[in-house]
Amino acid sequence: MSSELICDFCGKGVKEVDKIFSAEKAHICNECIGTCSDIIHKEELKKERAEFRKGLSIPTQIKEHLDNYVIGQEEAKKVLSVALYSHYKRIDKPVFKNVEIEKSNILLIGPTGSGKTLLAKSLAKIMDVPFAVADATALTEAGYVGEDVESILSRLLASADFDIERAQNGIIYIDEIDKIANQSESATSGRDVSGEGVQQGLLKILEGGEVYVPVKGSRKSSSAETILFDTTHVLFICGGAFVGLVKDANDKHKNKANKMGFLTATQEELKSDDVESKDLINFGLIPEFIGRIPVIATLNQLSVDDLIKVLNEPKNAITKQYQALLELDGIDLKFSEDALHTIAEMAEDKGVGARGLRGIIEKIMLPLQYELPAKDNIESCTITKDFINGDKEVELTYLKKGKKEAN
Repeated sequence: MSSELICDFCGKGVKEVDKIFSAEKAHICNECIGTCSDIIHKEELKKERAEFRKGLSIPTQIKEHLDNYVIGQEEAKKVLSVALYSHYKRIDKPVFKNVEIEKSNILLIGPTGSGKTLLAKSLAKIMDVPFAVADATALTEAGYVGEDVESILSRLLASADFDIERAQNGIIYIDEIDKIANQSESATSGRDVSGEGVQQGLLKILEGGEVYVPVKGSRKSSSAETILFDTTHVLFICGGAFVGLVKDANDKHKNKANKMGFLTATQEELKSDDVESKDLINFGLIPEFIGRIPVIATLNQLSVDDLIKVLNEPKNAITKQYQALLELDGIDLKFSEDALHTIAEMAEDKGVGARGLRGIIEKIMLPLQYELPAKDNIESCTITKDFINGDKEVELTYLKKGKKEAN
């Protein structure tokens, strides 16, 4: 009888699909259920986005969204929230009561793994304006091998589906901005085509002006199709680690005695007010470039407690990702509190911040991901401090007896 079942939605028979679900007077196949689920999911996303846009009148809601993805860095999140809020108002009212509202580009300064790039990516998830991420290390002065600065605008144009009007109101995040500091002071070096040359090329687009941008590709040529792009209302957010900047700033402004080594001050002592234009000029940025980025936000090095929160609390936390991976194999993955603390301490010792957490957990999980899928009777797996240190085997709970046993 089951072989005669037909889906009332698509008309496929039971032999054409994996499964048909039956009720008293209706039948539906697994393919139609999947299609309906996708439609409902898309409608829910549209509703959430619409509701969020209605409540975008205050920066606190933007910060609450960033709190779901980034741990700590309260000051930087406030700066970005206000910047996005002002950007929306600037798009709506470029001139208000005969006053032209100008943009305030932002510079994020913080050690590696502190969340600069993640802040930018999280910001992109809540916007209805085009957003593009660029890497300053690939940029070179016009005429040299590498990407022209106009390629940054090409990315923004592509993210706007080549709608020039939308792209001209977008936001660009330029990562590794400290890598374009002037490096030509050495007597052996020639023209600094990837340092000061790039800074000079970025001046016009940062301040706002009309630039010819290649529609496809990153290089301009006589045969390439170009389009006139006005960057007046494009908001630029730049981020960099600026290694060594902390030492110079504290030596100058706190009149401390000269000491050997870098990072002579604690992260608590470094605030956005401590970083001044002179510090950035001494680091290698030209005054004209600094003058076009008036807002500076400093991110702090993450503590062990912060790293533990990074492991657990964000929506896309690393532990949640591995729990989802093992759940696909029917295994409930758990991390004990002492295990999370140990992982956070290992990341802090490496000095790479939150970015180092994934590498540590990858090493811990590799043997488990290799062996556990081959076993059918495992209910849960608990990662402990002793397992991480190699003192004990992982704790497993089996389906049959429901008791913990060594692997």
